Amino acid sequence: MASIDQLRAGHLMTTTRSTGGNTSNAATSTAKNQQSQGIGSPQKDAVSLSSQGKAVGQIHQQLATEPSFDSAKVAAIKDAIANGAYKVDAEKLASNMLKFEDELRGL
Repeated sequence: MASIDQLRAGHLMTTTRSTGGNTSNAATSTAKNQQSQGIGSPQKDAVSLSSQGKAVGQIHQQLATEPSFDSAKVAAIKDAIANGAYKVDAEKLASNMLKFEDELRGL
């Protein structure tokens, strides 16, 4: 199977198909037909990104390099739990759970 780099470089993807013992190479035969008919090189596809698309790509790269959580905050919470200073506000927790459920229903 051809890699994406080979396809980008304009290399023909060669495939073989077996039908009743006959093996054919579709890409090679197509290329030979093009050459014999005097058709030039195969057309190449091109993709270009808008400035907005490039900006989204840059943001994605930045987010991928940052940690997904605040390790200092996690350490502070662990310390508070260990020494018994961490208190859970049950009403706030229940309110946030209901808010989350409402957001899920909106999806």
